[in-house]
Amino acid sequence: MIAPIERTLASLRTQTALWRKAGETIGVVPTMGALHQGHLSLARAARAECDRVIVTIFVNPKQFNDPDDLKNYPRTEEDDARKLESTGVDLIYVPDPEQIYPDGFATNVSVGGLTDMLCGASRPGHFDGVATVVSKLFLQTAADFAFFGEKDYQQLQIVRRMAADLDIPIEVVGCPTIREEDGLAMSSRNLLLSDRSRVYAPVLAEVMEEMRAQLLDGAALSEIVGDAQARVLAAGFNEIDYLELRDGRDLSLLDRAKPEARLFAAAWLAGVRLIDNMAV
Repeated sequence: MIAPIERTLASLRTQTALWRKAGETIGVVPTMGALHQGHLSLARAARAECDRVIVTIFVNPKQFNDPDDLKNYPRTEEDDARKLESTGVDLIYVPDPEQIYPDGFATNVSVGGLTDMLCGASRPGHFDGVATVVSKLFLQTAADFAFFGEKDYQQLQIVRRMAADLDIPIEVVGCPTIREEDGLAMSSRNLLLSDRSRVYAPVLAEVMEEMRAQLLDGAALSEIVGDAQARVLAAGFNEIDYLELRDGRDLSLLDRAKPEARLFAAAWLAGVRLIDNMAV
């Protein structure tokens, strides 16, 4: 059975109040739609942990730097609702824009430190948009747990810091990246790849896996990153935004593997920006 869709804050809170009165825990999975198996794995993780599960679908204009990117972002609400049927979610919240940003909305949530590197360096204001909408969704759903994929690891750490700093009573749960059979990290943006580009896309993860093995063998990033970048570009990628080793806790730069280290990458392929990360 397809879960009911609510579009207003009032109707959402009417339902969550009943769950709260019954003493039930609530989990939320914030998404921008165009759902894939990665999103569905988050919904299943929430289902296993919580009495009630809400999946939100909202294409947030405040986290897009390029108007064309916002315009072209996939919107597949009916298909998304059908996909969620197999996960047993209780409610799908698809807020009308005025439910998130009503007339006169003037507040911006900004997380310092974690937002000025990696994706934040090339997408100014992006993570302010993420933090603002996620804080609203946390408060609107009154959820006890929120589930995010580790594929967007920087986002995960920013959301954790935002919730802690604002004393929002919610536990942010990170879930493993889900990959295609050829290793490509699942992403809604993969739908924008042409058939030809899709063939080359897994090379990014392949190169990162080789780098991971070299780092674990004691190599320094500075010794191997040049060859790795050359391989990615030779495979058909147009530009590399970053290919870096960082501490997974505070995202500080590293040159050698250590506990909590993660390898991060972002690269452009035929006009589509792909990101990935993996623990080292």
